Amino acid sequence: MSLETMRPNPTWDAASYDEAVETLAAHSDELTYKIWGGDWCKDCRALLPDFGAALEAAEVPGERIEEFALDQDKEGPGVEEYDIELIPTIVVENDDEEEITRFVEEEDVPPAVWLADEIETAVEAA
Repeated sequence: MSLETMRPNPTWDAASYDEAVETLAAHSDELTYKIWGGDWCKDCRALLPDFGAALEAAEVPGERIEEFALDQDKEGPGVEEYDIELIPTIVVENDDEEEITRFVEEEDVPPAVWLADEIETAVEAA
């Protein structure tokens, strides 16, 4: 694990996010989560521990989670390739490495909820 902020929040209540956890779990063997953040970043410290807990509750395999720690200039692996500007950014890809959706720090709902809704929409459209 390259981001301390991805350590699951031990007080996060999965039951309060049942639908999001169910969606993440339903697709746990077909989607990959690529997460860019920084342990120095207040938004990452606020959002990523709960997302880590959601992935854990959904039993998403570790090999389906890729973490990229960025420096304070927001530079690091994959930044240019994935056009990362704000952190945290979470890109969800299918097994063909096609982007399904992405969560960017400025969304107004927690990452697990936002991504679960987007994943459901993408799956229905497919």
